[in-house]
Amino acid sequence: MSRILINRVLVYSGKFLRIGLIGCGAIGSTLALQIDGGKVGEARLVRVFDLKKENCEQLVRKLKSRPKIARDVSEIYGDRGIDMVIEAASQAAVRQYSLDVIKSGKNLMIASVGALADESLLKKLRTEAERKCKKIYIPSGAILGMDGVKSSALAGIQEATLTTRKPSAAFQGNEYLEKKGIKIAGLKKTKVIFDGTAREAVKAFPASVNVAATLSLAGIGFDRTRVKIIADPSIAINIHEIKIKGKSGELVTESRNKPFPKVPRTSYLAALSVIRTLKNLSEAVHVGT
Repeated sequence: MSRILINRVLVYSGKFLRIGLIGCGAIGSTLALQIDGGKVGEARLVRVFDLKKENCEQLVRKLKSRPKIARDVSEIYGDRGIDMVIEAASQAAVRQYSLDVIKSGKNLMIASVGALADESLLKKLRTEAERKCKKIYIPSGAILGMDGVKSSALAGIQEATLTTRKPSAAFQGNEYLEKKGIKIAGLKKTKVIFDGTAREAVKAFPASVNVAATLSLAGIGFDRTRVKIIADPSIAINIHEIKIKGKSGELVTESRNKPFPKVPRTSYLAALSVIRTLKNLSEAVHVGT
């Protein structure tokens, strides 16, 4: 996938990997605290940005390193001391900022990977990353088995499916459901609320199934990857099941994830995956594909 990488090695100059962060909400703040506490290796947070300045201010007060608050995202583009920018905001942020991050000569890590269902954006990012000799990192997120999926793809994959099951509350306020007239308030039993392609899924549920995009990029693409989404009022966790059929055999994984505190649409494992991907960059020994 040429410069768009899942868990690969970044070579950087200097003692520390210098990071700019876009998005200071729950996930971005969790990542920042891990960096500040030295939990991700030789990395240092040097500048943060959020559309809500108060989010930045609340975060910086908690950090020993006291990164600078960018008044505008252009300050991150223009900071030559930044090696990597991490997006931890939204698909909209990826669409708005990611290409300019690469053009400014920085590596990029994308958490809201569903934005890459936009073929035009994906192509532009890949082309610009190759031209600038920069890398784009996509954490595995809340699903398991991305090493197996990528390896299976080398021989050929015929079928790839993702079934996501979440508490009904995780889908409240979803625009797609409202337009379709699908009601989940007061739901008493499980309900299939979506069954279609990964490309359609990440557009309909931008805050809930970024994992569908990760699977698509690692496997057979957005249009051949099938996604089923289920609202389940009986559970309090997020469940993702992957099934792969290919020439190398079959792969079945299931993750049963606790929701991220304060953000029930997102699995806690998704935040940990971003942290783990960053930690990989400073380690000499790498386990897994």
